[in-house]
Amino acid sequence: MNFAAQSFGSRREFLQWTAAAAGVAVLSPVVGFAADSDPYGGFKMCIQSYSLRGFDGKTAMQHSQKLGLKYWESFRNHVPMDTAPEKVAAAKAMLKEHGLTLLAFGVEGFNENEGAARKAFDFAKAMGVMSISADPKKDKATFDLLDKLVAEYDIAIAIHNHGPKASYDKVTDVQTWVKDRHPKIGACVDTGHYLRSDEDPVEVIEKLGKRVFGVHLKDVKNLPGGGKKFTILGEGDLRLADCLKALKKLDYKYSLSLEYEESPQNPIADIELCLKAVRDAVKKIG
Repeated sequence: MNFAAQSFGSRREFLQWTAAAAGVAVLSPVVGFAADSDPYGGFKMCIQSYSLRGFDGKTAMQHSQKLGLKYWESFRNHVPMDTAPEKVAAAKAMLKEHGLTLLAFGVEGFNENEGAARKAFDFAKAMGVMSISADPKKDKATFDLLDKLVAEYDIAIAIHNHGPKASYDKVTDVQTWVKDRHPKIGACVDTGHYLRSDEDPVEVIEKLGKRVFGVHLKDVKNLPGGGKKFTILGEGDLRLADCLKALKKLDYKYSLSLEYEESPQNPIADIELCLKAVRDAVKKIG
């Protein structure tokens, strides 16, 4: 999150123009694969709902359903971290109404404050999620606390890398802090931010191995004159099929979340292209 938006080429613009010209409804269903098939090859394909931050929670869920998705990773604006029974019940009901299962949420900060940390874990347990995407403070007290809580709640902590100058920039930043910690303290591999940090996400996945508890799929392209920009999956430097192959080798069962940060008010056409790239990559690896 929070990397400056960039413009894209004509493919997206053409898609948007043709959709408008045809009078396509905003929530028109995506076509191209059977509703009862598994186009994602066994991966729990999510969208990080930050991708849909231009919409309220209900509308974001409607879009996700129309995109053919069954899983979600939420951020606070869409599913507030509230453990009141009536709030949890309402959130679960809305997700169920749209055929969605919440697998993860975040990115959440953690420090040595046990009360605040327990609030996040209590919410995770109430919602039935598998992992929390996290940005924990880099100190012993924080990680001692996380050791205790992941064991108690049986919910994974997935440390999210945020690119250059962030606390977790390179894969070694994550490796240093998860070493000798509880097996459920690991990483949320943000492929776009690792590309920004000049690291190969495929190698990152291989290095972290069974400590991968979340993936944010993004693509980034190196520009001819220097610099980088986010782009549609398959149009940048991410080796998408190889990423999926590396995850399959791990028998990866956690969330595989598309996170598309551009065009927050009108991202659907681009998101469709990104999801198609994932489906094509799944076919490629067999």
